[in-house]
Amino acid sequence: MHRLLVLYGMPNDPDHFRRYYESTHIPLGRAIPGVKRLDWTYDVQGVMGDSPYFCITEIDFDSAEALQAGLAAAEGQAAAADIPNYATGGVTLVHYDIAN
Repeated sequence: MHRLLVLYGMPNDPDHFRRYYESTHIPLGRAIPGVKRLDWTYDVQGVMGDSPYFCITEIDFDSAEALQAGLAAAEGQAAAADIPNYATGGVTLVHYDIAN
């Protein structure tokens, strides 16, 4: 399994972020070919101080190749192009194999 981890900084308008993210962006993310699981949370707390993140999203694919193919597809490109519509606090994307 391979995971895309999306880390969102504090947006200018948290209410807009939540509404837009859940009604518009999440459906775009779920439409990306190869997505096996997509979960998100706004309950992001730091262990040793405040968290710099407002929202964290985990998206699982079968492999790194499946992730890359999904992001290259029209649906992946649409999701990527949508990010500036709500993520005014910045976004960091990383991916990695899940070691079980």
